[in-house]
Amino acid sequence: MACVSSRPYDQTMALDMAEIEQALPSLAPDTRAAVIERGLLSLEDVDDAPEAEIAEAGRVELHRRVEVHLHGATELIDADERFAQRRARLSARRA
Repeated sequence: MACVSSRPYDQTMALDMAEIEQALPSLAPDTRAAVIERGLLSLEDVDDAPEAEIAEAGRVELHRRVEVHLHGATELIDADERFAQRRARLSARRA
């Protein structure tokens, strides 16, 4: 049975992808799910930016876009019209 450690990644104990893929099917379904879930959760730790900083950056960008629109620097296009344009371009590319 495989052991799942909560220790951070360390070069000396790294497994290559092939070893991990080979080991996963040998685990019980519940254990396999736990390993995969822990792996997915570890990806969330990659972003070191605090949530407040991310939210503030979003507010700043939203404000910038509203200002650009209010000063007439953008042209709004109906979503259905835009999708139709994209479908036409894709169809032309496939032909």
